[in-house]
Amino acid sequence: MLQHPPLSLYIHLPWCVRKCPYCDFNSHAGAEALPFGDYVRALTADLEQDLPRVWGRPVVSVFFGGGTPSLFPAEWIDAILQAVGQRLSLRPDAEVTLEANPGAVEYDRFAAYREAGVNRVSLGVQSFDDALLQRIGRIHGAQQARQALKDLQASGITNFNIDLMYGLPGQRPGHADRDVDEALGYRPAHISHYQLTIEPNTAFAHRPPTLPNASKTDAMQAACEDRLVSAGYQRYEVSAYARDGRACTHNLNYWRFGDYLGIGAGAHGKLTLPSEGRVVRTAKLRHPKAYIGADSDTGWLAEEKILSAKDLMFEFFLNQLRLARGVHKSDFSPRTGLDWESVQPTAQPLIDRGLLRDQDARLVPTARGYRFLNDLQAAFLP
Repeated sequence: MLQHPPLSLYIHLPWCVRKCPYCDFNSHAGAEALPFGDYVRALTADLEQDLPRVWGRPVVSVFFGGGTPSLFPAEWIDAILQAVGQRLSLRPDAEVTLEANPGAVEYDRFAAYREAGVNRVSLGVQSFDDALLQRIGRIHGAQQARQALKDLQASGITNFNIDLMYGLPGQRPGHADRDVDEALGYRPAHISHYQLTIEPNTAFAHRPPTLPNASKTDAMQAACEDRLVSAGYQRYEVSAYARDGRACTHNLNYWRFGDYLGIGAGAHGKLTLPSEGRVVRTAKLRHPKAYIGADSDTGWLAEEKILSAKDLMFEFFLNQLRLARGVHKSDFSPRTGLDWESVQPTAQPLIDRGLLRDQDARLVPTARGYRFLNDLQAAFLP
């Protein structure tokens, strides 16, 4: 029987200084003057239209994603959080994350963001190598990244993430090791370490760079994981490492197949509606101009999809299999409305092939299953 899982709020701020050639997010190169007031008014109205579906449910996390949310001055982040707090029940310990990029933030703002209610920052460093940063089209250099991290530390925000990428054009295993070593020197609470992939409809898809081969990227990943684990970081998800107690609440809720309300241009959401016996996915109007121009008559919703039983099974396993702890069987029925017995015809062959291990309360990917995670997840495709 369906039950409400934890609820998060995702807020999309779609502008950036320049779109990176590997980025497939809904981001738009910003004009000199961004329409802060108009956009915040649209966000507030969008949230109000969604309230009946989440009324009274506590919110465990808020995440400002983009684009580059740090292009919004702290006073506008404060205005958004005040509007949210007046309409939703935020838990006292709610995690509030702001994505930021070196070169797209005035560094004295970190303290102001903290005053506004931001208690976690995710900084898109990607690399400390200037040549590699240029090859992937980043607007910042290594020195700007170092300065941003120093100022972030000085702001008093201790819960911060450093984003690092590997498998970059021209990158060698030694380069990736050095990036991790330098990141560790700042003692972040969390490090995201993920491989550059070429996504459709990006500049790199049209003009692909030459990337390191699979054996080199495998060596990079293995060496960097060894460094991170040796430094006391636990790999709790495919590309996420955290010190004790510092795993990202917001992303964990995604991966555990929790609910999230999405507001902002192109924002996606997923909501469980037990009284209606269904789980729905939502998407908001994608272009900022259309989003700002919407009103309560036309609404901000661009698409809503009721997830079928097959969709629910696939999405549940797509997310939970990313976690090192594996799939908790007790989550399945409350979050999908399906019986666990429906899983067996798909799961048993994977257990027999040594990709999954049945540990009574959990299904856990083996080392081989984790290495071939895409194939493991694809087994649950409708």
